[in-house]
Amino acid sequence: MDRVELVGAAEIRLMLGGVSRQRVSVVTSSKGFPDPYATLIMGKVWVKGDVEAWIAAHRPELAKG
Repeated sequence: MDRVELVGAAEIRLMLGGVSRQRVSVVTSSKGFPDPYATLIMGKVWVKGDVEAWIAAHRPELAKG
């Protein structure tokens, strides 16, 4: 079985260059942002590759590569 790499809001904050928690909330709730993979007691989690693809398309200056 393949492992799925997941990220939460804290990781997304770092991926977006250290934005605030409030900004992450706005971004992850916006139309077009990938749907969460799951919602846990600690919060939502996303597939890392989906978030990286969104960043590459919408914030290319932050994309790794």
